Amino acid sequence: MVSTAIQHRYRKFPDGFVWGTATASYQIEGAVSEGGRGASIWDTFSRTPGKVVSGHTGDVACDHFHRYPEDVRRMADLGVQSYRFSLAWPRVYPEKGRKQREGFDFYKRLLDELHHYNIQPAVTIYHWDLPQWLEDAGGWSNREIVNHYLEFAEAAFLTLGDQVPLWITHNEPWCASMLGYGLGEHAPGLKDWRRAYRAAHHLLLSHGEAVRLFRQMGLGGDIGITLNLTPAYAASGDPADVEAASRQDIFANRWFLDPILTGRYPSAFIERLEKHIGPLDFVQDGDLRTISQPIDFLGVNFYSRSVVQHHADGSLLEVCHVQTGNKVTDMGWEVYPSALYDLLKRLQAAYTQVPLYITENGAASPDVVVGGQVHDSDRIEYLHAHLQAAHQFIEEGGDLRGYYVWSLLDNFEWSFGYTKRFGLVYVDYDSQVRIPKDSFYWYQRVIAENAVGRAAHENR
Repeated sequence: MVSTAIQHRYRKFPDGFVWGTATASYQIEGAVSEGGRGASIWDTFSRTPGKVVSGHTGDVACDHFHRYPEDVRRMADLGVQSYRFSLAWPRVYPEKGRKQREGFDFYKRLLDELHHYNIQPAVTIYHWDLPQWLEDAGGWSNREIVNHYLEFAEAAFLTLGDQVPLWITHNEPWCASMLGYGLGEHAPGLKDWRRAYRAAHHLLLSHGEAVRLFRQMGLGGDIGITLNLTPAYAASGDPADVEAASRQDIFANRWFLDPILTGRYPSAFIERLEKHIGPLDFVQDGDLRTISQPIDFLGVNFYSRSVVQHHADGSLLEVCHVQTGNKVTDMGWEVYPSALYDLLKRLQAAYTQVPLYITENGAASPDVVVGGQVHDSDRIEYLHAHLQAAHQFIEEGGDLRGYYVWSLLDNFEWSFGYTKRFGLVYVDYDSQVRIPKDSFYWYQRVIAENAVGRAAHENR
């Protein structure tokens, strides 16, 4: 019997709480020319000089396409109950109008392997690897893409639907639109804010259409969307800084939260936006009703917060990001776990009573192998602090159903290539040898105990 003193050192999570880990297709699969796969925008972007650090590509990545049985066994050893992964659209539709059976065959094999170990899949339909042939036709800024996305989603529902209990329509549409079409930091690498907001709208519209289709097909399981949410804090109590934080919040969070959960875009920002990009005539009658189709859950990807002050430079946002001096991860992102608690409380109070999942949370650190081991204490401290914040939310009545660590494996970290490591498992990209890090074993114990210690070392 566990002593009362030991019990008090641990924060227990509810029975049935889902512990998981997450990946994305282009970041781990490799095999970009196998199985009939077509080119994606990330194949093109990563081959464009200067776009990705050191010219890295996802050609091989973690070679998960061939090594998935080993990776699933590793998940089973970790003890996760759920694995979140995405479907590579170019594997399934390498060309316009041509569905590639071999693409879905790979995911069927993966699902079979997961079910063998009783690991439940959580499938993301779109995680940024758009077929290049669709981008050539305008990509997400062309409204016609909604129909192509629905064709892809329907094929996924029909082929895999009876094996998937949790569907995610999109991962981080903010990144796909704003980083891809506005800031140019992600594929397709454009810097056109009008196209960025068109893309954002069409991503949201395709989400709503997919939810409606899912309901019409009468499929079992749940469907939702994953948003990357970055709480914005004012650098001071100056009204100008407070207003700047409000603008940053709309840009990073509310432009996606509001239409999905309230059926409208933030009116306070529309006039400012239209002065910069012109009228929002791409928003058609009925679109917002479609976008706000009821969802079964909301996925939250959380890494850090932003602290901003007013900066009158004539730009769309007129904000300046402020460094706080607090500890940062290898990405330069501030470690501020209380922002996760604040975010979850806000979502529950201001937006929705639907269940929440933390579908990504994790930290990059400059991991190195020493004596065949990887000692990543910074990552353990990060995960521990954020799980404490999540537990506090649950303890106060919050409906948080699960937590997915980003990521299972070190992988291709988009424009940073292979220079940033988020994995619980270290990957030697030359040999493809996998080495579980200290954080792997720490998380293994958290899962086994369904609890997080009041100090990180208590789960070691």
